[in-house]
Amino acid sequence: MELLTERLILRPWKESDAESLYEYAKDPLVGPIAGWPVHTSVENSREIIRNILSAPETYAVCLKNDNKAIGSIGLISPMQSHTNATDGELEVGYWIGVPFWGKGYIPEAVRRLQKYAFEELGCTAMWCGYYEGNEKSKRVQEKCGFIYHHTEKDKPCLLMGDVRTEHFTYVTKEQWLENYQI
Repeated sequence: MELLTERLILRPWKESDAESLYEYAKDPLVGPIAGWPVHTSVENSREIIRNILSAPETYAVCLKNDNKAIGSIGLISPMQSHTNATDGELEVGYWIGVPFWGKGYIPEAVRRLQKYAFEELGCTAMWCGYYEGNEKSKRVQEKCGFIYHHTEKDKPCLLMGDVRTEHFTYVTKEQWLENYQI
């Protein structure tokens, strides 16, 4: 399934996206601040597409003009979430390549996923989180109506092998309908 916005296509990842994924995921400014290591090769990226990005409700973020993957966004169920999500709630996670920072693409993608989750999946609330220091991610969440919920200190970041402080934000369907729907 594809979800469209004014400028983007959100579509399932394909193994043929491996080169594009590697191009952006090898940058040390992208993965580590989001909690995952830099990609080491095109084959590493292909393996991540197969084993991680092929999960349900995980989408390549692509520009409409060329349909090339420049980032990723996905919905995470309560069973896989590392938030306080309960039944009917989802977590959203995202990243985008450095050349596309500051252009509003991720808020646009998050808003589209909110619409899909609340209107089509019956989601009652959404969670999102960011690690201490990731001001860009914090700003995306603010733009999309997420409200600060709580902070967890000394939280293991398993993929990076370190311990971090993570801030969590939350928005209910009612809050979204009142203020942020598109």
